[in-house]
Amino acid sequence: MEITDRVKACIIKLFSVLTLLFFVWITDVSAQGFISNDIKELREINEIQVSPSGSEVLYGISHSDRPGSSYTRYWIGNLESGEQRPLLQDQDISISNPRWSPNEEWIAFYGSSEGKSGIMVVNKNGQEVRFLTESQWTNHPLPGIGERLTWSPDSKWIGYLSTTSGPETEEAEGDPVVIRRYSYKTTGSGGDYFTDNRRVQIYKVNLNSGESAQLTDNSFYDHSIDWSPKGDLILFISNREPDHDRNHNYDLYTVNVNDGSESRLTHLETMVYRAKWSPDGEMIAYQGTTRGLTSSETTMEDTHIWTVRSDGSDRQHLGKKLDNRQGSPQWSNDGKYIYFTVQERGNIALYRVSTENQQIEAVIQKIGQVRNWSIGNDGSILYGFNSIKDVTQLFHYRDDGVNRQITDLNRSLLEEREVAEIETFTFKSSDNLEIEAFLVKPIGLNPDKKRGYPLIVSIKGGPHSQRGANFRINPQIYAGQGYAVLKVNYRGSTGYGQEFTDAIFQDQNGGEARDVLYGMRAALSRYGWLDPERVGVEGGSYGGQLSKWLVTQTNEFAAAIPRAGISNLVSFNYLGYYHDYLAVEYGGFPHESFPGQMHIMDELWHRSPLRYVAQVNTPVMLVHGMNDYNVVREEAEQFYIALHDVGLKPIMVLYPRSGHGISETNHRIDLVERSIRWYEKYFENQK
Repeated sequence: MEITDRVKACIIKLFSVLTLLFFVWITDVSAQGFISNDIKELREINEIQVSPSGSEVLYGISHSDRPGSSYTRYWIGNLESGEQRPLLQDQDISISNPRWSPNEEWIAFYGSSEGKSGIMVVNKNGQEVRFLTESQWTNHPLPGIGERLTWSPDSKWIGYLSTTSGPETEEAEGDPVVIRRYSYKTTGSGGDYFTDNRRVQIYKVNLNSGESAQLTDNSFYDHSIDWSPKGDLILFISNREPDHDRNHNYDLYTVNVNDGSESRLTHLETMVYRAKWSPDGEMIAYQGTTRGLTSSETTMEDTHIWTVRSDGSDRQHLGKKLDNRQGSPQWSNDGKYIYFTVQERGNIALYRVSTENQQIEAVIQKIGQVRNWSIGNDGSILYGFNSIKDVTQLFHYRDDGVNRQITDLNRSLLEEREVAEIETFTFKSSDNLEIEAFLVKPIGLNPDKKRGYPLIVSIKGGPHSQRGANFRINPQIYAGQGYAVLKVNYRGSTGYGQEFTDAIFQDQNGGEARDVLYGMRAALSRYGWLDPERVGVEGGSYGGQLSKWLVTQTNEFAAAIPRAGISNLVSFNYLGYYHDYLAVEYGGFPHESFPGQMHIMDELWHRSPLRYVAQVNTPVMLVHGMNDYNVVREEAEQFYIALHDVGLKPIMVLYPRSGHGISETNHRIDLVERSIRWYEKYFENQK
């Protein structure tokens, strides 16, 4: 059959279109966004210990490439030669809290070997591994615990934490179980419901003989230890209140390593955490609060850097010039500086304060978050940094200007993926308060495509925490699906000063909920490519609570996925493992009344999403860990039944073995894939 010129032209045109489509497809593949299976592939730094001389660094790499939760493999890197070697050739031995000896010959850690768990050591070449002594831990929640291992200055002894039976242990293990304690639950995920009542004590073990001795013996919890440079004392933190389950008030103590005698250094009405001796043993630096807002969480109050003399006198507030939450302290080798992290507007920077004139200066300050970090005697700082382009990687900083990246664990994956752009913006909330938000833009964004892209409002937990522009895998997976993701640092967040953190006081599901709504509306107004008819909302913990609350207050969301969120503030107060959280947030226990005002319990019910469930019209998928005792599973179950009673058709997804957060890799992948399907189902209805 003869082909006419017209047909030839059509064939050529069709071929050109197909070629163009093929080219576009190839381009899309080369610039593909992240997918759910990438959760298995990403590796990041999760622990760092630079050797005392600063010549080597011990670091842990978190992996998620096998069933169950993530696990850590430890490596030692030589900072001069660049050589990397595994800490142990037999990677099947479990390792946690590894710490260099002062002479750098040994590394001590908590480990398990041949059915025994306890203190182990390995020489720095990984050629000799020894089990020194058994130890046991507790499932009782200990807020803000610091170091669990500490070496004597002569490298001959190791101080460590283990447990003894408490006064209620036998009754709690009996049949029937008898409960006497106020704080009788665990934090979950391990399957245990009741605390074992074991008490944390301080021990020492000899490196050569394996001889161990118990140094403290009481019915309290002694922890966060540091061996004095003078060799005679171990510094520790303990709550010695008569009713320590109800009155959370840590103080500084020392125990003499030779005779076990104890000294109390402070008598504070605030909290102290993670204390460290100065190099000469004359001073102590620690994290501490400025007000007496003490609870098992203490999350409202920003921690700052403080010092006292070795006898507890002359307390100094070194961090007072920075009105933001400050991390644990580390001393420089000469004692002239104390280093610490600071949360600021979604970022985490590393600062130092002079012990001579209390001047504060930023050392590492850039977009992203400084995570684990450690200082060598030569001033070297090895730190993990979660940037805008990758999860936490290892970096090396020196005062002479060196600031180089040591690990690039995800290079091959990142070469195949496009990282979504994150834009920061501020807006005015309902009462004109300025709020900051972060918008993760969809991969392949065409800003001229009006109303072309769905928006997921991802609400952080806390409430006293922060989000930033650093890399997080779930928003990146959503961006790879063509979604935008909005993260709002609502009032109550950290990183914006204590007054901003306090702005949520007695106002849960109030101003901060409006901040999220106003942030969503600001994004929809400013970015015309967002589709206001295809907006989803999700969040975990406090973000789960706000997700539930918002769908009772507005119909602006096409679908919702609350995770581990409170439905009923009254029932939560009595069923969660910590019963004083709302007492701090509201200034009184639920059975009490505000001065001259309404009963607190009435106010809690008034602020509970369950109270307004009849107003929900949004499709809801509830997600919860089956072993969550922070926010108990019943908080999801109540809302689930109530939604059915209203006439809706919610679903509830419960993950076995998970506590307050979904930790197993396959569950994390399932959740993000299930969430995408949930959104797609209801976004499709809005097209």
